[in-house]
Amino acid sequence: MNEYIKLLQSQPTLKRLSIVQLIAYFGAWFSNVAIYTLLLKMDVSAEVIAFTAMLHFLSGIIQAPFSGSIIDSVKPKKLLLSLLVFEIFTTLFLVFVNNISDLWLLYMLVFLKMSAASFYFTTEMSLLPKILDGKKLQKANEIHSIIWSFSYTLGMALSGFVVYLFGVKVAFILDALMFVVAFYILYKTKIDIEFIKSKESFIEMMHDTFRYLKRTPSALHLMMLHAFVGFTAFDALVALMVDKYYASIIATSLALGMMHTSRAIGLVIGPILLSKWVNNKRFSYFFLFQALAIWLWAYLMKDFYMSLVASVFVGLFTTTLWSYTYTLLQQNIDSKYYGRIVAYNDMLFLLSAAFTSYMIGFLATKGFSLEFITSLIGVMFIVGALYFRWVIKSQNIKDVKI
Repeated sequence: MNEYIKLLQSQPTLKRLSIVQLIAYFGAWFSNVAIYTLLLKMDVSAEVIAFTAMLHFLSGIIQAPFSGSIIDSVKPKKLLLSLLVFEIFTTLFLVFVNNISDLWLLYMLVFLKMSAASFYFTTEMSLLPKILDGKKLQKANEIHSIIWSFSYTLGMALSGFVVYLFGVKVAFILDALMFVVAFYILYKTKIDIEFIKSKESFIEMMHDTFRYLKRTPSALHLMMLHAFVGFTAFDALVALMVDKYYASIIATSLALGMMHTSRAIGLVIGPILLSKWVNNKRFSYFFLFQALAIWLWAYLMKDFYMSLVASVFVGLFTTTLWSYTYTLLQQNIDSKYYGRIVAYNDMLFLLSAAFTSYMIGFLATKGFSLEFITSLIGVMFIVGALYFRWVIKSQNIKDVKI
């Protein structure tokens, strides 16, 4: 933990960007619990829940071919501020969703809100390697993951209580106010980097990116490996678990908050415990441990309290998988393509997450048990471990620099 604190103290820009992350992500999870609580109160089908979860990721998939080119053409601070404004209004307008007849509005707002959130994330992740490199970059990615996880933990937990005590509309309003605070802090932040606007058109930049990926297959393989982490998109699964197994023993909003919080505890402590052990030689074992944790969760699923314990282990390895694959990609691509490659990387990750969300709902409606669906997700990480070993042997992948 001291290494993270020292890095933040020595990098004031990273420190302020991290504060903005903390506030913005914290606010995002207020909306998440409120949205799924609202859907369960409407008594919608598993397909509607899964479709809503899929929308959280679909927006980033659609915009990726264009967002990377925009990132490489617009000053990062200006772009980040614009995206926060967009998030403020799309979050606030969620208060107008009241019943099933308003589902179209919910779908539209979730899609637009997550488009802005995904765009913001991609912009920031393409900014970090321009500020840091090597182990500092890996630590910055881990800090980002820890902040995301901590916000997820506290946001989900507090949102569960806020929704339970005051209702979903209060949660939406609080969320919007948090984005206002994040906007103010970012506005006061100095981002001092050299920005060279690309003179190529969007179409030329897209073509150039595809040519780069063709001659640099290692980058594409690293993007595919990062996409495996998208199989941990469990929002729809958790909502269905709460509805099927836990709604009779605890309030829906509280159960949602506690389930997400327990997994997020693992997400927070994972990189703190495991960061010093991860390298290219050992990394395939992290995929295997993730699979085992998911299978344990499937086995204990019907017992609410044991499921909470198991979900901590599910989160334990996820953050390290996410941050290390991201760092490998950032260090194995040309800086000219940071924005575009990161955008396509996020597109593949979100495609994986959207597919997972959709298949959870699809398989559930076809009569497959939630335990079977969860076990199937675990199998994917066995595939990921084998794939990583093949990539390391067949491609020239530089290890993270010290």
